Amino acid sequence: MDPQQIRQGIDGLGPWFYAHDFGNGLKTTPLIPPQVVGIHDTRLAMVEAAVAQQFGGRARGLDCIDIGCHEGFYSVAMARHGMNVTGLDAREENLERARFVADASGFPGIDFRKGRVETLAADEGRAYALTLFLGVLYHVEDPMLCLRQVAAVTGELCLIETQVVDEVEGFTEWGAQEWTRSYKGILALVDESGEFHAGNRETGVTPMATCPSPKALIFMLRQAGFARAEILTPPPGAYEQHARGKRVVCAAWK
Repeated sequence: MDPQQIRQGIDGLGPWFYAHDFGNGLKTTPLIPPQVVGIHDTRLAMVEAAVAQQFGGRARGLDCIDIGCHEGFYSVAMARHGMNVTGLDAREENLERARFVADASGFPGIDFRKGRVETLAADEGRAYALTLFLGVLYHVEDPMLCLRQVAAVTGELCLIETQVVDEVEGFTEWGAQEWTRSYKGILALVDESGEFHAGNRETGVTPMATCPSPKALIFMLRQAGFARAEILTPPPGAYEQHARGKRVVCAAWK
C-alpha cells in the first residue's frame, strides 16, 4: 500500500482499539485511554519473550493461530518473526481491520477468517506450533469448553492472557455433611450486558463473561489437555494490572 491508501484506511476504518504504527508517521490512535494502552504493550512484550524462549531461531516457518485476533496486532507481530499466521475472530468488522493492518504492514499472506473458539477443533482439524489466546478467555461463557478447543489445536505452546479475579480457597460439603472436598480457585460470572447490547466489539459473543482466578486457570489448563502450565512473570515497567497480578499471561505446553 502507498501512504495515501494507508491514510485512507486509517480514517475509513476507525475508531481503532490498537496503536498500529505503519511508519512514515502513519499510525492509528486507540479509542481507549492512553494509560490503558499499556495492556497491549505488556502483553506483546511477554508474548515475544515467551516465543523467543520456546522457539528461538526455529520460529520462521512454524504455524501460528491467533484466536480472537481482533485487529491483527499480534498476528502481524508473529508474522514479523517469520511464522505462518492464521487469525480467527467472531466479528467480521474486526477481520476487515485486521486485513487492512496486515496489508499496510507488508504481510498480506496472513490468513484472517471468521471463526469461533467454541467450535475450533472441528473447524480447524489440525494443530499449530503456537497458539495465541489473548484477551479472550475472560469474555467467554464456557471457559472449560474453550480451553479444550484451544488445547486440541495446540501442537507445542499456547499463550493465554486474561483478566483474573482474586483467589478463593476452602472446603465444601460434597453429598453429606461429613463428606467434604477442597476447592482451589474460582470462576466469577461477570455481566457484560450493557457493553454487549451497545455493540461493543471488545465483549464476547454473549452477555455473560466467566473470569477465572489464577489457580482455577492453571487447573483448567491441565484438565483441558496441557501437560504443564505456568503464569509468567511480568517485565519491569509492566502495565499496572499485570504488575499487580490482576491480569496474567500464562504459558501452557502440550
